[in-house]
Amino acid sequence: MTGKNKFGFGPLDTPPTPKPRERSVGPMGAAVRDAAESLQEATEAKVEQRRQNASDAKAYRAAQEEGRVLSTVPLAEVHTSDLPRDRLDLEAVAASTEMEELKASIKERGQKEPVELYRDAQDRLQLKKGWRRFTALSQLFAETGDAAFATIIARIEVGEGDRLARYIDMVEENVVREDLSFAEMAQVAILAAQDDGTDEIDPDGMVLRLYGSLHKMKRSYIRSFVFLLTALGDDLKWPKAVSRNLGVDVARALKSVAQADELRASLRACTTPEEQGAVLARFAEKKPSTPAVSKPVERKEKREFHVGDMKVTARKGECRIVADDDFAGMSKAQLEHAVEAFQRALREGNPRVTSL
Repeated sequence: MTGKNKFGFGPLDTPPTPKPRERSVGPMGAAVRDAAESLQEATEAKVEQRRQNASDAKAYRAAQEEGRVLSTVPLAEVHTSDLPRDRLDLEAVAASTEMEELKASIKERGQKEPVELYRDAQDRLQLKKGWRRFTALSQLFAETGDAAFATIIARIEVGEGDRLARYIDMVEENVVREDLSFAEMAQVAILAAQDDGTDEIDPDGMVLRLYGSLHKMKRSYIRSFVFLLTALGDDLKWPKAVSRNLGVDVARALKSVAQADELRASLRACTTPEEQGAVLARFAEKKPSTPAVSKPVERKEKREFHVGDMKVTARKGECRIVADDDFAGMSKAQLEHAVEAFQRALREGNPRVTSL
């Protein structure tokens, strides 16, 4: 049997299947591919970095608005004239052994805790918290001249803060550490009540505002010292030396103006804290029973409201207007015209208002 078919030709020979052609990337192609991959990775990294930067910037702005950003401030730019300190004998504290220990710590390890500052009406940085740290650094710079002690790490209050809140912030740290005497806490309450920037004139009421977090018994002790300091004034030369129990006993025994005058005369003759303590102890033991003569406290009236974008604060003899307008940039004639119109409106509404 032949391999031919009826047409007379044999089966066709099938050509072998060609091997696939090998395609290798040349040097130029490899360089282009690598460059494209690198560009893609770099673009993705840049996009992610931009997202992170935007997130960081937002977090920083929020921290800045909340006063959580720390700044390095020259000591020469920090003032301590606006808020009265919560310590009675600042010179003694500045020269104390504890101050030397704090200076040694800062000298060896640096300032570990920031102070707190705010801007006053003249845009000056005023100290709110951290008087001991500020004093320690000031003394170190004066003693050594080292520039490392010429600046202070601070947290700066943003915006227009509440005056009473600043008093609370000032005493808060030392109250928590129980580093203030009852006389010092009472003195802060008295000064805060006298401050025109607060809305509380009663020192007893101010005790609750400043020391609301303390136990009511401690607040009662502070109020006793408020009464004591108010009644005896500067004749009580060493208020910090008065113990809690003695101060409370004397305040309880001191029931009349005549008794206060008698006690003040005895205290003026004292030359040492020990003599003062003995005078107070003798007075407390007498336990006089004369009825109390209460002195009326004039309440401080205050009214606040808004007119357009202006905030108006009115008190007896004072009217304060706060607005975004640049009053200093206005002419004197413009301001005089505005004030005269304001005065005319007041006189028309109240005939008893006299002219300037």
